[in-house]
Amino acid sequence: MSRVAYVNGRYVRHAEAGVSIDDRAFLFSDGIYEVIEIYQGALIDERGHLDRLARSAGELRLTPPLGEAALRFVMRELVARNRVQFGHVYLQITRGAARREHTFPPAGTPTTLVAFARSHDPDAGEAKARKGVNAITLPDIRWKRPDIKTVSLLPNVLAKQQAKEAGAYEAWLVDADGFVTEGASSNAWIVDKTGALRTHPADSSILLGITRARILEIARAKGIPVIERAFTVAETHEAAEAFISGATTLVMPIVRLDGRPIGQTSSDCAAPGPVSLGLRACFHEFAVKSV
Repeated sequence: MSRVAYVNGRYVRHAEAGVSIDDRAFLFSDGIYEVIEIYQGALIDERGHLDRLARSAGELRLTPPLGEAALRFVMRELVARNRVQFGHVYLQITRGAARREHTFPPAGTPTTLVAFARSHDPDAGEAKARKGVNAITLPDIRWKRPDIKTVSLLPNVLAKQQAKEAGAYEAWLVDADGFVTEGASSNAWIVDKTGALRTHPADSSILLGITRARILEIARAKGIPVIERAFTVAETHEAAEAFISGATTLVMPIVRLDGRPIGQTSSDCAAPGPVSLGLRACFHEFAVKSV
């Protein structure tokens, strides 16, 4: 079956989908996006993702071409047409196609909307989580508004590629004061020696993760102490556990950071901890499913 995408009001074969070379996302990275998990055919935490999309649009003074009801319909149509049971929906809105000038295009220029749905193997993610993954640390060289979910992801791409070349799954970004902000494509967490869950506060230094917010809710419901305070790389090495979170990774344990095991004295013993695996196991019990 051919995959189907949505481009500016039309459902088209994914292989034939395209936008103008004058689109401002192509020329200036002038656009925003969202990624929403599909679990058993349902959209996970859709409300939070749509609220964040609206916030990002407001911050960039973008007017989405569709209202929320129409956008919801498009996403469900893509899930149905592509027969996705487990995977994600990707949405991207840009300022549209116009003559290449740094200032905004003339009023009334149509914004661009593209979307697609993609399947993934849930068993592969579970197998990776049971084993845990490695991460490296890199300086955080991104612009100062990573809280806006824009398509300006070149620093993230470079960090992710450096992680791959180092044999790691993710790169944790470290600010000028030595604090971990987040991952190249995820939020960052540790479980300290007291059993408290720690993550960077939701300010303009990090993306306001929808999965992050759900994990905080789960932790509080389970009686796990939560501290929204930045932590250092040194504190990570002393932690009992570490993990990342995101719509495509859920809770993914980090067992080594820069080659050093987390919560273990020997790299041969590096393994995911009970808090990380417990949060992952119950995530979909708490997440809101929209069908």
